[in-house]
Amino acid sequence: ADDQESLRKITTTLALKNDEITNFICCLKQSLENLEGNSSRVQEDLDTEFSSLHSVLDELKDSMVTRIKQERASHTYELQSQLSACSKALESSEELLEVANQTLCSSEADDFTQVTSSVTMAPAFRLSLKAKASDSMSHMMVDFTQEREMLQAIKFLPVPATPEILVSECQVCDNTVTVQWALPEPDTKIDHYDLEHRRTNYEGPPRAREDYPWMVVEGIRETEYTLTGLRFDTRYMTFRVKACNKAVAGEFSELVTLETHAFLFKLDAGSSHQNLKVEDLSVEWDSCGGKIIQDIRKDKNRTNQSPMHSPARTAMNSPKRVPSARVGRDRFTAESYTVLGDTFIDAGQQYWEVRFDKESKAFAVGLALRNLGRFDQLGKSNASWCIHLNNWLHQSLTAKHNNKARTLDCPIPDRIGVYCNYEEGALSFYNARTKTLMHTFRTKFAQPVIPAFSVWNGSFSVQTGLQVPSVVQSGQRKNSGTSSSNASLT
Repeated sequence: ADDQESLRKITTTLALKNDEITNFICCLKQSLENLEGNSSRVQEDLDTEFSSLHSVLDELKDSMVTRIKQERASHTYELQSQLSACSKALESSEELLEVANQTLCSSEADDFTQVTSSVTMAPAFRLSLKAKASDSMSHMMVDFTQEREMLQAIKFLPVPATPEILVSECQVCDNTVTVQWALPEPDTKIDHYDLEHRRTNYEGPPRAREDYPWMVVEGIRETEYTLTGLRFDTRYMTFRVKACNKAVAGEFSELVTLETHAFLFKLDAGSSHQNLKVEDLSVEWDSCGGKIIQDIRKDKNRTNQSPMHSPARTAMNSPKRVPSARVGRDRFTAESYTVLGDTFIDAGQQYWEVRFDKESKAFAVGLALRNLGRFDQLGKSNASWCIHLNNWLHQSLTAKHNNKARTLDCPIPDRIGVYCNYEEGALSFYNARTKTLMHTFRTKFAQPVIPAFSVWNGSFSVQTGLQVPSVVQSGQRKNSGTSSSNASLT
């Protein structure tokens, strides 16, 4: 029985091995077919390249031969013209000499004067006896020694070397990333570069399974490339680049990971006013929202349910995202048509933008403390700061805090940029298109703050993942201590 089992096992193993050999034979046959096809292809390419090279040489030879013939014809014409003129002058001189000799033998005095005048005007006296063209053609000589050496150096295209991304030259600014790289040594055969980039939340080596795919930029002719219009919704971006000639691509460079810090948050639908329809980063006024929610609560008997999340502060670095403490009865209510972000700010400089419907009856954007009351309207208490658009009766734009307001004398943009410097206690509002400063609050934040929005009979959308624009940072440094403050609100 043992011998039978051993035979069965070894037979099974041999059968599996035979299957592997059969598959390998198929692979070899396929490789031979591929080799034949690829060899024919590269030989055809070689014939084409040499034919092209021969064609260039033949055209160059024909052109140079034509120039030699033209030069010879030009010199021949000049010399023959000069030869003809000399021959005619010589013939004329011989005739004049004969006439002069006959006149000298004559005794007629009048003939002397006439013949003297004719001899004086002889063409021979006006001839230049210097050749107008040279018989040398040395300026048309060639020496193809260098070119011959270049032709003798012709060889098959090598695999391009691996580029190196120059981390010190890479820049991340204004939601753009500029990547620079270099080859170990110059290579005139490089046709282009392919750059790949991928978003990630991990700084270390790539994981077996990444959350985001590689994005490819092909056909780059220079050794740098700038990605523009990015939204930084991850902590890092990873890059790699490879060089390509007309035949083959080289290996990818070592991965380089660049930090893409930006302020990210979502809107807290759980604490928003019932008349606000919150979808991702967009909000729209819904006059029936409160009634619908009340009907749902009655139908599902949810009045006594406990909150989905208990208020808790995470241990992440600022900005900090926390579960909402405003669910159920803690929603904003009455005339506080408010929705907050879900991420606190307790350090650093942050920036985000909001696009709003300028026909909204009322709209506000700013910052609020965590203890903002559920009945509080933005800017009506000391727990919030905002810019407020009012389209009721007449249109106005005001800066509000602690129930004080200041009318802003500036055009109403359709997109506002909000800048917060927590340590400096600065909250600034900009025309997001022109980066023109509209107003700055200067205070001291005693506790973390959170993005806050309000809308009545209108809509808005928020754009996050933005870095602080360099022009905003520069303007903040210049305007430090000179911008509007809370004390200026009347």
